[in-house]
Amino acid sequence: MIALRAPCFLGWVIATALLIPTAIVNTASAQTPRIDGMALSPHFELPDQGMTFDSMIDEIATLGASHMSLVVQWSQTDVSASTLGPDPKETLPDARLRGLIRRARSRGLQVMLFPILWVEQRKIGEWRGTLAPIDPEAWWANYEHFVLHYAKIAQDENAAIYSIGSELASLEDDEPRWRALIGKVRAIYSGRLIYSANWDHYAEVPFWDALDLVGLTAYYELTQDPDASVAELTAAWRKIRDVLLDWRELTKTTAPFVFTELGYPSIDGTATAPWDYTRRTKVDLEEQRRCLEAFRRAWGHREELAGVFFWNWFGPGGPKDRWYSLKGKPALDVVKRWYARPHAGSADGPPTRQPPLP
Repeated sequence: MIALRAPCFLGWVIATALLIPTAIVNTASAQTPRIDGMALSPHFELPDQGMTFDSMIDEIATLGASHMSLVVQWSQTDVSASTLGPDPKETLPDARLRGLIRRARSRGLQVMLFPILWVEQRKIGEWRGTLAPIDPEAWWANYEHFVLHYAKIAQDENAAIYSIGSELASLEDDEPRWRALIGKVRAIYSGRLIYSANWDHYAEVPFWDALDLVGLTAYYELTQDPDASVAELTAAWRKIRDVLLDWRELTKTTAPFVFTELGYPSIDGTATAPWDYTRRTKVDLEEQRRCLEAFRRAWGHREELAGVFFWNWFGPGGPKDRWYSLKGKPALDVVKRWYARPHAGSADGPPTRQPPLP
């Protein structure tokens, strides 16, 4: 997660998720290998402190992950802008990006290349999910250039998965443009395509059937109690899980679905608003761990979830770090257990091929 999200309540999610039109999604996927991913958004390096993008990739390769999501950003000035392009501070040079993909693959990681738009100037409530370009024709032409540019790199460097967009909720209803864009991407890129919907807006996406993977972020509000127990948080995650599985059943969605971003900043109250990394509450490593443990218990034996990319490996980590980074924190042990779990059946009853989660 790169842009701050506006809050939305689970009850609203449940209500809207169950009132959606039927859409038949690509059925090509029952045998899709599991995606045990870690995201890396490469913002800056500190070589004198041993913090380089190459070292971060090497660290991810030691965790047991099968996949790595590599974020690349372009930016636009505000939500009404019609132009977008490489950001002078945030956009990796193409040669550097290619080198990082090659390094990840050399370390045994499959790569999802994940282009994301950054909005530089935002009023309260504004982010990439509320884009309203003044000149839609110009914006779409520029966005197409953005997506096709990185689709070519994804193809050249054998990225396993490519994302055509992330959390562009206000523009998702322009179905003809999305389908045309997907067609152009497929003419360039031969791997699997995904779109990453926001956690409260996946049901409204009208083009899932044109993709290979259904992606959504997972910054769900779990509770209003920052001291909620693992059992309470697990119950909240199971309700979310059941809504998603009901949605898949109602819409006959058979394509694998993937959490493209799942993480919690290590601050007090992270379970109440995981999207909000700006609050100045105290560091709370244990709440971050409890939230991820609850996710593990709710989803660990469910085959309907094809994979997850934990957000995010970037950053120094450690006991004083407030951000999402899992490095040097108790939550990392939970993620390693997730990676090490066997393939499985049910989470709530006696599973078919392994013991229940502790």
